[in-house]
Amino acid sequence: MIHDYLPVSREDMEKRGWDQCDFVYVSGDAYVDHPSFGAAIISRLLESRGYRVGIIAQPDWKDPGSIDVLGRPRLGFLVSGGNMDSMVNHYSVSKKRRSQDAYTPGGVMGKRPDYATVVYGNLIRRTYPDVPVIIGGIEASLRRLGHYDYWSNKVKRSILLDSQADLISYGMGEHSIVEIADALNAGIDVKDITFIDGTVYKTKSLESVYDYEMLPAFEEIRRDKRRYAESFYVQYSNTDPFSGKRLVEPYERGYVVQNPPAKPLTMEEMDEVYALPYMRNYHPSYEEAGGIPAIREVKFSLISNRGCFGACSFCALTFHQGRIIQARSHESLVEEAKLLTEEPDFKGYIHDVGGPTANFRFPACEKQMTKGACPHKQCLYPKPCRNLNADHTDYVILLKKLRELPKVKKVFIRSGIRFDYLLADKSRQFLRELCQYHVSGQLKVAPEHVADAVLSKMGKPENRVYRQFVDEYNRMNEKLGLKQYLVPYLMSSHPGSTLKEAIELAEYLRDLGYMPEQVQDFYPTPSTISTCMYYTGLDPRTMEPVYVPTNPHEKAMQRALIQYRNPKNYDLVREALHRAGRTDLIGYGKECLIRPRKPEEKPGQRAGQQKGSRPSGPRPKKKTIRNVHKKVKK
Repeated sequence: MIHDYLPVSREDMEKRGWDQCDFVYVSGDAYVDHPSFGAAIISRLLESRGYRVGIIAQPDWKDPGSIDVLGRPRLGFLVSGGNMDSMVNHYSVSKKRRSQDAYTPGGVMGKRPDYATVVYGNLIRRTYPDVPVIIGGIEASLRRLGHYDYWSNKVKRSILLDSQADLISYGMGEHSIVEIADALNAGIDVKDITFIDGTVYKTKSLESVYDYEMLPAFEEIRRDKRRYAESFYVQYSNTDPFSGKRLVEPYERGYVVQNPPAKPLTMEEMDEVYALPYMRNYHPSYEEAGGIPAIREVKFSLISNRGCFGACSFCALTFHQGRIIQARSHESLVEEAKLLTEEPDFKGYIHDVGGPTANFRFPACEKQMTKGACPHKQCLYPKPCRNLNADHTDYVILLKKLRELPKVKKVFIRSGIRFDYLLADKSRQFLRELCQYHVSGQLKVAPEHVADAVLSKMGKPENRVYRQFVDEYNRMNEKLGLKQYLVPYLMSSHPGSTLKEAIELAEYLRDLGYMPEQVQDFYPTPSTISTCMYYTGLDPRTMEPVYVPTNPHEKAMQRALIQYRNPKNYDLVREALHRAGRTDLIGYGKECLIRPRKPEEKPGQRAGQQKGSRPSGPRPKKKTIRNVHKKVKK
């Protein structure tokens, strides 16, 4: 086997002695041969099974010839929009075009189309109408059935239909893509590949479909928001590979059938995937353009696990990676870490050892690997399940092995920890190790909000749990003689948040003495509970009405309240406080958020401020990240 980048041109194919590829992988991302990129994993896995795979990265979708650069593949095209949904990649939550694309050479924007998977699928169909097309990646995975699309504000059909593809390989894809390849290689027509877990296919008849649950027809969910919410919750309740049922969604001219999810990878299979012969960098042809910015965050990081049983309402991981944790062995991770230390630009720092949640190393309880995750119960919400196995012993041992490697100066944990899971562990050994060895001055955590009414809709623990973590973190650092601080991630305008809850969050930040530099507005991405609430105004778990801030002006007020000290936000904060009947927070007292405006002052001018001057009166003490969480009211 040649240890080199996979072919991206006919010349590359000739060097390998190929006259034809078995599969051509079309991606919305530039070609990065690294295990943090789905295209690299799927391509290398197929290569390890003896298949010839070529790469067409970011083809010019306006030129049909761009899809023909490697010729006709023997078995089929594999299509992915990239590591991110192309619409999230292109647009901010306010639907403004982003200026950079981290997955494109030099960070240049505009090298992939909107709804990339759909566009690429149709482009292939025009050139090769009879070649099988299999779509995958997060864009296809989260749009596999009828779904609300925030950017068009419409309910869209399954991406399988709009892309004219034959199959969707949803979720992580390792099991299903090999089975699909083997079936095609055995001469089975793609229209007859209806039996593989982790796939979605279309059919005219249900005569040969068995043991399924019928969802509401697409036309129903398009017209009726309540039916949409009901359909979504059935889908959400069938995301487990052990208990999930086959689902059928009727359309005017047929059906879309979702087979149950593929089984999780074993530790041995995970080790195999991450030991494949990746080049661990972007294709050298991108060097002149400045390389691929996205590699910087992952080049010296280790993926130790997949899946997340945290199940936050606004997160799509339940639909994509699932709730069952899949982990790599210590041996696999240590071997990869040794490879990192041999890189010429390695400076001694491993940037992360984690996954969706760093401190999840094993399934939440013993039964999950044989019976699956409970379909209607959460492992951590509203409080940790009594069957939860909260134990960080294995993770602590792994981290110790990594930091003792030659050439390694420090091992960081940056992919985020679940503080409620940490507190559920009776031992505080991990908290001690975390503070002593794995934090660089500050630890980023994600309480997301402080109002319990909002946290309940987010599927997050009550605020008292976060406060307990803050206290224990500070005490541990004091015990170790360290000055390390917490930086909280916060979200505005999540379903359930009225101006009352937004003001509660602002008061919390006032007591903390901290104003975040950035605020994350809730972003309604496909296939999350929160997006379903945003669109329907109903909580699909209970079918109870939920208040949803959808008006752009109200969302701007909620966002401004988090940054109430910013003079540019004065008018929005003032209006919000008036609307909420909280004018008691306008004044000169220490509990006030803003000062009153004098009669001669104009809107847009901060209270007590003449044009070109700073605010009158005593300047509030500047609060930095270093004293965050020191003034929280108990």
